[in-house]
Amino acid sequence: MKDHRVLSGMRPTGQMHLGHYHGVLKNWIELQNEYDSYYFVADWHAFTTHYADNIDLESNVSDMVVDWLAAGINPNTSTIFVQSKVPEHAELHLLLSMSTPISWLERVPSFKDQQEKLKTKDLSTYGFLGYPLLQSADILIYKAGLVPVGEDQVSHVEFTREVARRFNYIYGRKSGFEEKAELAVNKMGKKQAKLYRKLRKAYQETGDDESLVKARALLGEQQNITLGDRERLLGYIEGLGKIILIEPKALLTKASKMPGLDGQKMSKSYENMISLRDDPEVITQKIKKMPTDPARIKLSDPGDPNKCPVWQMHQIYSTQDTLDWVVEGCTKAKIGCIECKGPVIDSVISELGPMQERIAKYQSNPNLIQEIIFDGSERARSVAKNTLEEVRDAMGITY
Repeated sequence: MKDHRVLSGMRPTGQMHLGHYHGVLKNWIELQNEYDSYYFVADWHAFTTHYADNIDLESNVSDMVVDWLAAGINPNTSTIFVQSKVPEHAELHLLLSMSTPISWLERVPSFKDQQEKLKTKDLSTYGFLGYPLLQSADILIYKAGLVPVGEDQVSHVEFTREVARRFNYIYGRKSGFEEKAELAVNKMGKKQAKLYRKLRKAYQETGDDESLVKARALLGEQQNITLGDRERLLGYIEGLGKIILIEPKALLTKASKMPGLDGQKMSKSYENMISLRDDPEVITQKIKKMPTDPARIKLSDPGDPNKCPVWQMHQIYSTQDTLDWVVEGCTKAKIGCIECKGPVIDSVISELGPMQERIAKYQSNPNLIQEIIFDGSERARSVAKNTLEEVRDAMGITY
């Protein structure tokens, strides 16, 4: 489905860890083979909560792209770019801010949640209040139909849909819209035009969703109309006006089962992570120090795997035979906790070994990384410019 575009990004606030790999990157790797995929480093977003921190963004951005590539993101299949290299994001954010109600921003769930979690930071800034709208601009400027997110981020995609819908309603119904739509219908040819009008009538009079689906498919097959005509006709059938900005859909990703070293979500802020760049000795020491079932004070004390963070890691890395061995050994006190951790240590080291070899290879060629970022950002900017031209035209600022 390469005609469907996917967009996702990450803030460059620190090292990539196993939580990122299992929760995000593995999903991106799968998606890049199915969709037209755009993955970006959200460096502007880093300032929404870290504006006063001394972040080495240049190194963070480069390291993040290296980790993506080493994990398996293919620059020939995916468009990899840096947000600040595409200034059109900022202009679309500005233009969208003119019609987006402040109350919409204040009701985004993460607004109050983040303020609560980050009490030590002064987040009484417009950048923090407005960052969901910048996220919307990131998505809308590429006309991305799908945004891979976890359940906690679905509200951001819904917010983006509302922003697009409001913009289309305000600016998509310029005078002469219906006349231009009818001219576009006629360009399709007599047979196709008749079918389009039939489907439009069925949808508008009876709300027949199947007619809408068929009409969209029909427009997607047309060779005689421009992209602008196609979007105008999509709006014409839905009774909205020209669809300038496409409403994206959330593509739910599986919740990451990767726990931190203490059983909580793996996070740099919790200091419970295994970095993709940790060497075998560091990995070994980190896992050996992981807490286990507190009931197992002595080797002879039986334990409960469900109360042990190490068991959560076994469920990700171990075979069924090993899982059975852990349950038998723990519940019947046949193995010690250090012994139980052994297979996890071996599996993590084995998983990261080849990745770290690729990291070293990319690090030895910084010019290649700069070239990948430059080429990806240029490709992204070309798409962004086209969308922004349509937005400017709709708002009447093309003089």
